[in-house]
Amino acid sequence: MSEQKPVIAIIGGTGALGTGLARRWLQAGYKVIIGSRTAEKAATAVDDLRDILQQRGVSSPSVEAMDNSEAASKGEVVVLTVPFSHHSSTLEPLKHSLQGKILVDVTVPLVPPKVARVQLPEQGSAGQIAQTLLGDEVHVVSAFQNVPAIHLQEGDDLDCDALVCGNSKEARAKVIELANAVGMRGLHAGPINNAAAVEAMTSVLIFINKQYKSHAGVRVTGVEA
Repeated sequence: MSEQKPVIAIIGGTGALGTGLARRWLQAGYKVIIGSRTAEKAATAVDDLRDILQQRGVSSPSVEAMDNSEAASKGEVVVLTVPFSHHSSTLEPLKHSLQGKILVDVTVPLVPPKVARVQLPEQGSAGQIAQTLLGDEVHVVSAFQNVPAIHLQEGDDLDCDALVCGNSKEARAKVIELANAVGMRGLHAGPINNAAAVEAMTSVLIFINKQYKSHAGVRVTGVEA
């Protein structure tokens, strides 16, 4: 018997990255909950997702809209896709609901307007902030910061890797499965402290993309598939 796929809740999931990941997971057969500060905003995103997926041949995508609190309670794996300015304030009220779960933190500590400059927080990274705030019973895994949202949205082939950082090897392995499901190659990249390097790379990619008018990701060479 195949293992049942977990329900994925995407907190702050109405933006380009959140809905892009949702599309990919829905196409791979996962049930997805889109969370937002208001259920109404989440419902609008879900309606748009259903329309797009039906155009792509997914007749009955398993996607629901909820506010962030309910989404965090119902999700088995919770994915955080909010701007860094809302990172801690979004997580704090969800702390109880996240206990015992995997939190996939996609946040990058960008500081506008100079988002192409690495500006990491004193705590090291958004992933480390989340782990400290939520405690050891929440398995924080940092991933998906370096995938261009436009590729997720447009259904392009994802010729890039997802560097997956977290203190639990088992939690990292589950997130690697999610990366593989959306068409990326997930790679173990060490403990949550290493998220600082991955998050910093996002600013480097923003600079590269501006310089070369591209949508570049990260690819690790010399590692067997």
